Amino acid sequence: MRFALMIEPQQGLRYGDQVAIAKRAEANGFETLFRSDHYQSFPGPEGRPTTDAWAVLAGLARDTDRIGLGALVSPMTFRHPGSFAKVVTTVDEMSGGRIEVGVGAGWNELEHRQLGLPFPPIGERADLLEDTLAILHGLWGEPDGWSYAGHQVSIEEARFHPKPVDVPGRPRTPIGGARPRILVGGGGTPRSYRLAARYADEFNLNTKSPDHTRAAYAEIDAACRAIGRDPGTLARSVMVGVLVGRDDAEVSTRVAAAREAFGSDADDVAWLEERTTRWITGTPDQARGAARRYEAAGAERIVLQDFLPWDLDMIDVMGEALIAGR
Repeated sequence: MRFALMIEPQQGLRYGDQVAIAKRAEANGFETLFRSDHYQSFPGPEGRPTTDAWAVLAGLARDTDRIGLGALVSPMTFRHPGSFAKVVTTVDEMSGGRIEVGVGAGWNELEHRQLGLPFPPIGERADLLEDTLAILHGLWGEPDGWSYAGHQVSIEEARFHPKPVDVPGRPRTPIGGARPRILVGGGGTPRSYRLAARYADEFNLNTKSPDHTRAAYAEIDAACRAIGRDPGTLARSVMVGVLVGRDDAEVSTRVAAAREAFGSDADDVAWLEERTTRWITGTPDQARGAARRYEAAGAERIVLQDFLPWDLDMIDVMGEALIAGR
């Protein structure tokens, strides 16, 4: 099992906070640090400071050494596909080829409205996502002169240089180069399965129990077979909330802190019970048991979604419990 860390900087994280988290994650052996791509603060209080995901990732590319970096996921309602491809390639070069690219259709209507960003119906957003996936493959992997006529975006006789960094282990392109790994994520819809089967290197399922995870992976297997793709060529991951401590007392302290961060009126026991089946929670033995259940369901990587980002010691606990003992 492989582990990545996911943070939600719209909780009020400044750039310096994110550097500290990235360095702690790197020291603990996480393979990738993902951050969300949101402009308004949640969960919890509104109006806290937020930062742009790809501006931050550019900084982290220079302020870290080994850890992979990415957004999970960037909504294409925020980013024009051609410009997005150029931004990602630039940050990729700055990082020495450590970028992973998660893309989605977008969902938070409020933050679009507050910044004047269009928020069309889901069908149109999914069309834009499909265009984006096709354009990333084309701009990064097709020869000069490549063109594309999509649902909403067209490309004419592209000249896209430089290409992404060519480092070992990356997907190869038709013209002999390499590109970042592409993740399609979400709660699991038929179209997301189809898009992942056609374009993605990894399908990331969002906050589901192991039983739901197993069922979703069966659907993605079917979507791959429907287009003649070997399901084994599409990696599987799951993003799950995490709340762990070295002992019961640490867990209780963190449950109280997380409940407060979410602004919940429930008591600590009820708040935790509602999440236990779909989060990794508890002491190290309990956390390892939960991780094994996701592994048995077919997950190859667990993305641990951390809602207590200032608690750097919890990153150490994750490293001790889940990474060091592998």
